[in-house]
Amino acid sequence: MWGCLTMNQLKQKLKDSVLFTTIDKVLSWGRLSSMWPLEFGTACCAIEMMMAGAAPQYDGLARYGMEVARVSPRQADLMIVAGTITHKMAPRVKRLYDQMPEPKYVIAMGACAISGGPFSMSYSVLKGVDKIIPVDVYIPGCPPRPEALIDGIVKLRKKISEERLLSEKLLG
Repeated sequence: MWGCLTMNQLKQKLKDSVLFTTIDKVLSWGRLSSMWPLEFGTACCAIEMMMAGAAPQYDGLARYGMEVARVSPRQADLMIVAGTITHKMAPRVKRLYDQMPEPKYVIAMGACAISGGPFSMSYSVLKGVDKIIPVDVYIPGCPPRPEALIDGIVKLRKKISEERLLSEKLLG
């Protein structure tokens, strides 16, 4: 197969045959290629999330291999919180987040999930989901456009691809 090759030919064969990379890049590629969202929609932002995720015009989740939405937090690694979170609902959202395996990521979609939105002055509305769980990407708007969700997913993918093996999030 290799026969009598010159050094340049041998280098070219090895270059075409061998892939050099790091563990960090392999793990990042694996996490990016198998992200399964736990969609948590409570209000009008959930409709936009469904439009961006499932509608053929935008197919925001399908283009990144994320169209398999999970109904169990134990199978998901991305929580998309879309809509108003009340104080009564907050412990349940926290429980869902805690049940997700590591590494886990959160996208807060819409003004209500980010800051309480137009209901922020109400006694029963949480002033942002980041008060109970850590948020990786914020997508503003009321409701956000499907393009904004796609942009948020791109930003999250960039963040994941830059993570290192020895980061605190991966090692706990």
